[in-house]
Amino acid sequence: MHPAKSVIFFTTASGAGYGLLTLFILMDIAGLIPADPAITLIVICTALGLIIAGLLSSTAHLGHPERAWRALSQWRTSWLSREGLFALVTFGPALIYGVARLIIPDMTAPWQPAIAAVTVGLCLVTVYCTAMIYASLRTIPAWSNVWTPLCYLILSLASGAVLLNALSFFLGFASVFLILLSISLLLVGLIAKVIYWQAIALAKPRSTAESATGLGSMGKVTLFEAPHQGDNYLLTEMGFKIARKHAARLRRLTILWGFVFPIIAIFMTRYSEGAITIGLLAVSVLTAMVGLIAERFLFFAEAKHSVTLYYGESAV
Repeated sequence: MHPAKSVIFFTTASGAGYGLLTLFILMDIAGLIPADPAITLIVICTALGLIIAGLLSSTAHLGHPERAWRALSQWRTSWLSREGLFALVTFGPALIYGVARLIIPDMTAPWQPAIAAVTVGLCLVTVYCTAMIYASLRTIPAWSNVWTPLCYLILSLASGAVLLNALSFFLGFASVFLILLSISLLLVGLIAKVIYWQAIALAKPRSTAESATGLGSMGKVTLFEAPHQGDNYLLTEMGFKIARKHAARLRRLTILWGFVFPIIAIFMTRYSEGAITIGLLAVSVLTAMVGLIAERFLFFAEAKHSVTLYYGESAV
């Protein structure tokens, strides 16, 4: 599949925003966030800012962005529509939670935990719906598996944890717990991503040129002549190819920059002070961002659509 820049930014930015908001609220419910309105304002604004930026960027991939609202009407059958609806619905309780915490920062009102829990649930459901936009496509075997939604959810929480850990140092509520949580989620994300890569590499083809044409009983099917001489929409969007050597390099980049470097930087903040700590936090956020973008680029670039069987692929 063609890795559209707008979709890569959308899935990484909004995923980090939802992960940041989810972890902040869960820690707040557990009593691990100080009752400081400034902390609430900065963290909530950062999370919602990332979510809004991601959602707005996603419309850039549409032929007619002004008609994007029409997609919301297909929620019964479309995961894209469900994702859009849940994204909009989430803003309601998220804003109520944020305003309530500004007014009652110690979370003493009996209804505040309920609003917080609803917000967390909607954040996770929205990320799940985003993942299911791709996981529901059986014509793309690399996406149509259980690891796609799992990786989206884990990487959303991991990127959110890296951001929350960095913000906690600047806002005065840094803790060993947050450091361990960030490292743990990054490790789980790394393991999940490696398993995902192994799963798609070892999976048996769902379709072949023989099964797609119905000529398997006559022997091996090969392409005699291309359907047409020039490129078309299907080849541009569905037939994107990435060289194996480039894919291997990007996987190494994803592992190092997306997981190893952030883990080392976050771990070292436990034994650093002052400007060194600030530098390590910046490294953790920037490397995680680069690694996650590389991961998401690969997610799209390595996916083969079944339509490519009619353009020379032997199996998908």
